[in-house]
Amino acid sequence: MPIHTSAKPHPHDDAPDTADAFRRLAALPAGPERDALRDEIVEAWLPMADRLAGRFRSRGESFEDLRQVAALGLVKAVDRYDPELGNAFESYAVPTVTGEIKRHFRDHMWTLHVPRRVQDLRNRVRFASQDLSQTISGRRPTVAEIAEHAKMSEEDVKAGLEALESFTALSLDAELPGSEDGYSLSDALGSPDPALDTVVDREAVKARLAALPERERAILYMRFFGDMTQSRIAEELGISQMHVSRLISRCCGRVREQVMRDVA
Repeated sequence: MPIHTSAKPHPHDDAPDTADAFRRLAALPAGPERDALRDEIVEAWLPMADRLAGRFRSRGESFEDLRQVAALGLVKAVDRYDPELGNAFESYAVPTVTGEIKRHFRDHMWTLHVPRRVQDLRNRVRFASQDLSQTISGRRPTVAEIAEHAKMSEEDVKAGLEALESFTALSLDAELPGSEDGYSLSDALGSPDPALDTVVDREAVKARLAALPERERAILYMRFFGDMTQSRIAEELGISQMHVSRLISRCCGRVREQVMRDVA
């Protein structure tokens, strides 16, 4: 039995009258006849799903992909709808299809997890920018204008503007704009400075070195800062090289022990 479009006035011309079809679908057992009727209902409501998909154009996803997602949401709505509850199918299908599309954006379009609040700010900023672009020509709306139009703080507008460009991550191998020699983003990133560890170590031992006896400080300075050999230090101080070696080992061990005790 074919599905007829309702002659009653309706705010959308893509809302067919399928009330009888849904009642028949609910009464049919699983089988070819039920599957065929289900397919007819889905096909009848596809224009509505396409209309809902059209609301999400220009968000970084192709319209054909959005149509497929909307159609999937429509199938779910048809399968879950219960005509016995007395609600019109459209009132159930619209949020179901819209939710499926939003879920698609949330799960598949963002490279990194973005908090829901930031996603909402992004949408508000985007809608406000679109509205303002119809009245402002020759330039983009300013942060202050968007904030006033959307009744948002300027900080929230800035967060939303940053999120507008955050669907995908830029590869570190991507060539930087204006670069003609293959200079990539990774070339502009810094790396840990090994000298920072030296700074930390030097500051940690500074007080302990200052507390050493003068001769021991002099020996450590000549060995590690003057780059003198133990034999030269021994000649300089008039002591044996063996004694210099023992003093260096004892001083280093004492300072190390004190520093590690301070850390613990």
